[in-house]
Amino acid sequence: MKIKLLAIGKTDSKQLAQLIEEYQKRLQHYIKFELEIIPDIKNVKNLREDQQKEKEGELILSKLQNSDVLCLLDDKGKHYTSIEFANFLQKKMNAGIKQFVLVIGGPYGFSEAVYKRANGKLSLSKMTFSHQMIRLFITEQLYRGFTILRNEPYHHE
Repeated sequence: MKIKLLAIGKTDSKQLAQLIEEYQKRLQHYIKFELEIIPDIKNVKNLREDQQKEKEGELILSKLQNSDVLCLLDDKGKHYTSIEFANFLQKKMNAGIKQFVLVIGGPYGFSEAVYKRANGKLSLSKMTFSHQMIRLFITEQLYRGFTILRNEPYHHE
């Protein structure tokens, strides 16, 4: 299985980008992982919230294959402990999924078309975080999940 993380807009913080890169490198030891950045939409100030979500949704959907399993990072998604998340990843791998795609949406969330295409929703917290921070958190949790599955000493319970 390959895991792809789609995110809208570049990471402005060099420190955050370095940390994300560190966990990306670590993940390569366990699974094929790709972080793909969808460029910010231009002239968003001229768009209503629903128009921005529609445009971002079109870009997200254009990056998907029919066989991809799509999971949205959404505040209304399912909550997992790190061990439960590791088991969730194991189930996805056991299911023979070719590509598992996680998506971090724009500032207003996802369009209806993206919600309809999604196979599930995942929430990292009931709190709100910047979309740039979420990139780091999900990448670290993916790494943590694989170390849990391998019984490696990264995670402490």
